[in-house]
Amino acid sequence: MSPTFFGIAQLNPVIGDLLGNCDRILTAVQKLAKQGVQLVLTPELSICGYPPRDLLMNHQFVRDMETAIAELASKLPPDVAVLVGTVSVNPQANQSGGKPLFNSAALLQDGRVQQVFHKRLLPTYDVFDEDRYFAVGNGSNVFTLNLKGGASLNIGVTICEDIWNDEKFWGKRNYADDPVAELATNHELDLLLNLSASPYAVGKQKLRESMLSHSAIMHNLPLLYANQVGANDDLIFDGRSMAFDRHGKIITRGKSFEEDLLVINLDEVSLDSSRYESDDAEIFAALVLGVRDYVQKCRFRQVVIGLSGGIDSALVAAIAAEAIGKENVLGVLMPSPYSSTHSITDAIALAHNLGISTQTIPIQPMMEAFDASLANLFAGQTSDVTEENLQSRIRGSLLMAISNKFGHLLLSTGNKSEVSVGYCTLYGDMNGGLAAIADVPKTRVFSICEWLNRTNSNLSIKQGISEVIPVNIITKPPSAELKPDQLDQDSLPPYDILDDILHKLINQHLAAAEIIATGHESAIVDRVVRLVKIAEFKRRQAAPGLKITNRAFGSGWRMPIASKVTSL
Repeated sequence: MSPTFFGIAQLNPVIGDLLGNCDRILTAVQKLAKQGVQLVLTPELSICGYPPRDLLMNHQFVRDMETAIAELASKLPPDVAVLVGTVSVNPQANQSGGKPLFNSAALLQDGRVQQVFHKRLLPTYDVFDEDRYFAVGNGSNVFTLNLKGGASLNIGVTICEDIWNDEKFWGKRNYADDPVAELATNHELDLLLNLSASPYAVGKQKLRESMLSHSAIMHNLPLLYANQVGANDDLIFDGRSMAFDRHGKIITRGKSFEEDLLVINLDEVSLDSSRYESDDAEIFAALVLGVRDYVQKCRFRQVVIGLSGGIDSALVAAIAAEAIGKENVLGVLMPSPYSSTHSITDAIALAHNLGISTQTIPIQPMMEAFDASLANLFAGQTSDVTEENLQSRIRGSLLMAISNKFGHLLLSTGNKSEVSVGYCTLYGDMNGGLAAIADVPKTRVFSICEWLNRTNSNLSIKQGISEVIPVNIITKPPSAELKPDQLDQDSLPPYDILDDILHKLINQHLAAAEIIATGHESAIVDRVVRLVKIAEFKRRQAAPGLKITNRAFGSGWRMPIASKVTSL
C-alpha cells in the first residue's frame, strides 16, 4: 500500500483578516495537495489569528468568521481533509448562562464543514484569558479519515492546552480533565492531532518536545502538532510544528520563526536541520520576527530610533535593520552638553556598520529654553533629576515629531532591567510604539551584541562587515549621560547582580527573604523590590514590549498600581 501523507500548514495569520487568512490556508492546502497529502492540519484559531481578544465580543465578527469558513470549505480541494482553527457559537449559552463561544477546530472536506470539535481546557494564566470568551468544550473529538486505498484512520483532535495536562509528565494536574487520556482510553485511535498557538519563550521548545514526546509514548500514538508562527502585538509565535511517531521520536520539525509547509510520512524521518547554536541566536531571531511583523501588520514602512551611542539602542537598531532592511531605519543623534565625544562617534560608527541613515539634532538650545521658561517657578530649587528628565523628554518629543511627520514607527530602546526598576523616563526614552527589548535583561543585551559580532550566520546585517556593534559600545560602562560623569551603577547595582535578583523576583516568584537567602545583600534586595513596585505606574504607560521570557511586562503582567504590598 502506498504511504499516507499528512500535511501541516504552519502559518502566520493577521488577526482579524478573515479573508486574507483563508487565502493563506487555501494556498497552503493547494500546494500540499499536489504532494499527495490527504489531511492538512492548521494552527489554533487559524481563521482569525491568535489571540483575537475582545474582537470576539463583536457579533458581526463572529458571523463573518462563519461565512468565511463556509466559503473556504467550498474552495478547498475536495479530496483533502483540512482542520482549521475557528470559533463556533455555543447554542446553550442563553439557557445555561455560559460563555457564548467555543474555541474550535472545524473539519472541512467535500466542500463543506463536516465536523466541529471544541477545546476542553481553557488557560487563564500568564497571557491567556480564554475563560473570558469561551465555554468549556464537550463531546467526542474524534473523526474517521477514509484513505484513498480504502483503509480508514480514527483520529483524535485536541487544541493547544488540551495536551498540556498530563499528570505523569508534570507531576500534577492544573485541570480536572486530561482530554488526551480520555480520547486514548475511550476510542481506538490511530493518530492524535493538536492545533496550537503556543507563544515563544526562550527555552520553551525543549519543554514542548519533551512533553509531546511523552504524550506519544504514553498513549502509543503518532502525534501531529501544528503551531502558529509570527508576532501579534507583544506575543511572538515560533512555529516549529512537529510530528512524532508512536515511540515519541520526532520525525519532522518545522522551521523556526517563519512559515512552513510540512509533508509528513510517519514511516520516514525528515528533520529540519536549522537549529540555533545559542539562546542569543534564538532570541535575536525572535525579536527580528517581532519587529518585522509589528511593523508590517500595523502598516508602517519605516522606523525611527534614538541613537545614544549606548548598547541598548545599538541592539534595537541592529534588530530593526535585519527585520525590515537598513534602508527603512532612521537613527537620530541628539547630543547634549553632557554627551561624550565617543557617544557621538560610536553612534555614527554603528550607523555606518548597519548602513542606516542618520540625522543629528543637538538639544542644548531646547534645554536652555526649558531652563529659561522654568526659571521663576524653580527659583531657589536645587537642580536634580527633574532637569535630567527634561533632556530625555526633549529627545522623546523630537522622536515623536519625526514619527508624526513621516509616519515612522518609533522603537523605544529600554531593556528589561531598566523597565523593571523604573530607570527610564515617562514621555522621554519610554516614548514609542513598540518596545523591542523590554523583555531582554541588560546582561542578555551584552551577550546578544557579542554574539552578533562573532557570528558567522547569514544575517543580512553581517554582509561585508567584520562587526555589527562597535567594540567600544560593548566595553564602555553604561551611562544615561544626563549629567557630568554619570554611570548607571551610580544609581543601580551592577547589572549581573541586578539581573539575578530580578530573575528570581519576577520569573521565579521568590520573596525578598528567599532571594536574600541565595546570597544577595538584604539592603540591595529590599531596594530592588521597592523599585520594581513603585515603577508599576510607568510600565502601565509603556509601549507594548516583545515577550521572550516566561514572565514579561505586558498582557500577562497584571499588577495594581495603587497598593501597599511589600513584596511581589
